[in-house]
Amino acid sequence: MLDNKEIEIIKGNIRRFLNDNSLVKEKLGKFENFFINNANNSLDSAKLLFEVSTNKNIQKAIGFPNFNGFLWVVNASYYSMFYMARALLEHEGIKIKTDSASIHLITFNALVYYFYLTGKIQKSLVEEFKEAGEEASEILGKEKAKSLIEDYSYEKDKRGKFTYEMGEIAMQNKAETSLNRAKKFNEEIRKILTLK
Repeated sequence: MLDNKEIEIIKGNIRRFLNDNSLVKEKLGKFENFFINNANNSLDSAKLLFEVSTNKNIQKAIGFPNFNGFLWVVNASYYSMFYMARALLEHEGIKIKTDSASIHLITFNALVYYFYLTGKIQKSLVEEFKEAGEEASEILGKEKAKSLIEDYSYEKDKRGKFTYEMGEIAMQNKAETSLNRAKKFNEEIRKILTLK
């Protein structure tokens, strides 16, 4: 997962984030519950979207007979992990002070630096967080590219497939993997939060 070169880059990033105040250590984590609630809501959204996407009876009952929300299962699953990581950082008094797109990079780097390298969390949790972020970005990037092509060619069915290579079954499998990964990550971080 993380080789020595990547770890050295992360250590350098943490020093830079601390120097430019993108990352700040404080005593009190005021927003821990805020991030836990966001994690819960994101995970519930992922579960609901997965259930609706795989259950024809529910789709019919709510008036969306061909509903396919797998892309958003992946997204919501990743965000539940992201918010839970933020809750863990907040719990330790580690604040991220940026509104930039790099907030995800800073969060991942801080999670690795303060919890993975110190042995406070399992290596597999960090690996799963990294994989979830990469998969969400990849799928969203492909979805954006596909949307542009569809707009250009005036295709009517924009929800048929998520990517050129990925069929519905493959997308469902990715969504299910993301959801299970998020459940496990949230459960493990909750255990750490309740120990302190």
